[in-house]
Amino acid sequence: MLEIRWHSRAGQGAVTGAKGLGSVVAETGKEVQAFAFYGSAKRGASMTAYNRIDNKQIINHEKFMHPDYVFILDPALAFTDDFTAHETEKTQYIITTHLTKQELIELVPALKGREERTYTLDCLKISQETIGRPIPNTPMLGAFMKISGMFELEYFQNAMKKVLKKLPQKVIDANMIAIQRAYNEVH
Repeated sequence: MLEIRWHSRAGQGAVTGAKGLGSVVAETGKEVQAFAFYGSAKRGASMTAYNRIDNKQIINHEKFMHPDYVFILDPALAFTDDFTAHETEKTQYIITTHLTKQELIELVPALKGREERTYTLDCLKISQETIGRPIPNTPMLGAFMKISGMFELEYFQNAMKKVLKKLPQKVIDANMIAIQRAYNEVH
């Protein structure tokens, strides 16, 4: 089973991102879960979202997991959240930050010894420049496609177009650019 934990602030699109990823994966016939845990349901409050993906029925509905991937959508949460909780020796971290990977590791002691499993990019900047709003969920998914190799980029973008179909075409197009940029910029 593949498990993903999203660390975000309410309003940054983590729940929508988790559900979008879940929709894309479900189309392949796999079993999927996408859910969230809100401390305070206010915009800007720290929250977590979760995905589980498996080939067989998922009967675990708890938020507790040993994540394969941890996504940090808000840079400040790398300094405040216990994002390494219940990690495994294979857990990979994709972190939104304007800092270089080395600068971030120097400032966040929890990342020491995890350099090979840590990836960085500025999802907030990408989303602001492409979509026009600081909602980093689709750039995070673009980075995830690069790191995980779960889907080819073009396949994922086409599947996400279907997920986003209720939005205006210019917003869909902007999200596709954001996904592409994140795919190219994550390191």
